[in-house]
Parts: sequence; C-alpha cells; structure tokens
Amino acid sequence: MSVPELRTVIGLMSGGSAKGVDAALLTTDGESSIRHHGGIRLPYNEDLRAQLLEASQHNISLDELLLLEREVTLHHVEAVFALQRQLGEVASTATLIGFHGHTVRHLPQDGVTMQLGNPWLLAERTGKQVVSDFRRRDMARGGRGLPLASFFHQALFYDSFRPIAVLNLGGLTHLTWLGPDRSILAGDTGPGVGLLDEWVQEMAGLSHDNEGKLASQGKVHEDLVEEWLQSEYFRKRLPKSADRYEFDHIDVSGLSVEDGAATLCSIIVRSIEQTIDKLPGPLGVLWVTGGGARHPLIMKLLRDRYAMLKTIDQRHLNPHTLEAECFAWLAVRSIKKLPLTIPETTGCSLPTTGGFVTP
Repeated sequence: MSVPELRTVIGLMSGGSAKGVDAALLTTDGESSIRHHGGIRLPYNEDLRAQLLEASQHNISLDELLLLEREVTLHHVEAVFALQRQLGEVASTATLIGFHGHTVRHLPQDGVTMQLGNPWLLAERTGKQVVSDFRRRDMARGGRGLPLASFFHQALFYDSFRPIAVLNLGGLTHLTWLGPDRSILAGDTGPGVGLLDEWVQEMAGLSHDNEGKLASQGKVHEDLVEEWLQSEYFRKRLPKSADRYEFDHIDVSGLSVEDGAATLCSIIVRSIEQTIDKLPGPLGVLWVTGGGARHPLIMKLLRDRYAMLKTIDQRHLNPHTLEAECFAWLAVRSIKKLPLTIPETTGCSLPTTGGFVTP
C-alpha cells in the first residue's frame, strides 16, 4: 500500500459577516488523512469591516474596489504571519496557501461570483504558493459555486457510521448529508445568522445577538414565518444554493428588535427542517458548526426538533477554524487535480476540480 503524500498547508477564510480573517494549519493528503494544528482569527478594524460590508451590499466604484482588494489581501498576509507566530515551527514548514478571499458578489443564477483577494500579492509577500478562485470553474460547468465544504465534511467523517449530516450555521446555512451508501447531497437550506446580524446591527447597534439575549426575549410571529416559507426556494430539494437576493422578502421591519430577532431565528430553523424533510433517507446524527452554533435560541429550537444533535467540538474539531481548514484541504485537492464539487453538491454538470494555482 502506498503512503499518502502529505502537505502542511495554510487555509484562509474571510466570512460574509466581515469580522476578520480566519487562518488555520493542516497537514493533509487532500483526502481522508487530516491532521489539525490550530488556527487564529485576525479581526478587521471597524473601517475595513465597514468598507467590506458596503462593497458586498452596494455598488461601489471600481477604484474603491481595487484599493479595497489590496487592503484585504495585505490583512490576509498579516494573518499568515500571525498564524506562524502562534504555531511556531510546524507553521514554518507550510509552502502552500488555500486562499478563499472575501465574497462581495455571488449571483449563481447568472453564473458570476467575485471574491476580493490578490493571489499574486499574497504569494509575493508570504513566499508561498497560493491556490485561489475555487468557485468559477464549477460555475462555468453549470454549478452554483457552493457549497465547497461538502467533500471536506465527508473526509472529516470518513470513518463514521452513516447516515450523518453536517450543518454549518454561517451567514447562510449549509447542509451536507452523507447517506448510508456513501452518497452525498449538499446545499443551502436558507438564511443563516447573516440576516439576524444585519437586523441587530440596524436596530440595536450591536455586531450580533450576543448570547441570544435579544431573541430569547422576543415572540415569534408565526404568521410571518409561514408566509416566508411559501417562497419557491424553500420548496426545492438539495442540491440548491442561495444568492444575496434570495431572502430579500424576509422583512421584520414592523416588529420590535426582540420579536424580529426571535422570528428570524425561527425562519432559520424552519427552513432547515423543510430541507431535511426532503432528504432521500434518514438524517442520522446532525453535527452543527458555524457562528450560529453559539446562539442559544437557534440551538434550542434545533434540539427540540432533532434528538441526535451534536456540536462539532464534540468530535474534537474547532468550529472557529473549520472553514479556513476546509480551504487548506481544498488547496491540496486542487494541486492534485481531484474533484472539489460534483452534481450532487453544486449542480455542476460533472465532477469538477478548480482553484487557480499561482506559480
């Protein structure tokens, strides 16, 4: 039996909430061999965060966009150096970076997406090879460019009894279902904590609903939830993915800040339920990760519905670094020309590798 070729690689991720750059270190073969070394978050300052949110929500000038890309890339450079200081000698052996960048547009129905980040600048400043642009080849083949974490979830649970599902409660909510026959299905169930964060920022001047304090004091307006769930997106089966306009019809502007927060939590969970109800087989254990896994009301609603629910840290995985680790793993797969997506995860026409390799 041949020994798998292992590489130590850095993964970088900037999420839609624009809180900062997550950097993580893996040693992996891009398949089932994965060794976790740890990670960090390097927060954006308030000015840079505001610029990223503005660029992702509105149209800004091309000059502003290019200058913002440079600033964001240099912040990623600093995240690499901070990770190396944190992890020491093992991090210095990494010669490869998986670089997602920061998404400012994702319009899968039009086949276009944009992640800010200059791989050439990152490569020059860090002295490492960079893999970037993970989404666009999939979209050229009719896929929706996401979710990209599905195969990584499969690798993390390679030796686990099936079926299981992995739920990532981020800005959107992604579900990966691993069937008992080694099958896989994936997609976005619906909104995630991004809608909740925007509501709390607008109404309470807070970055997020810390410890669920606002939502736990609110009342769910069930009539609104039922109305929103009638939209076409929620009736679809996996694979499916959402764009930035998909949930514009979800409007809690007539409610108090507490009732709005509680109602948004309900729509997040109810949309998860609708997707799970359409799976081709039993759910099994539901593993939850992402920022929403720290929200008490969302987790209570999920636990009330799913008895076999666990958080990813119960498998000794770090929910704060998991997405960055995913892009480290995907970088190795890209180098080896292994598939990142298949029709069952993104709707692409055939298994597709991807990622642009900066020489």
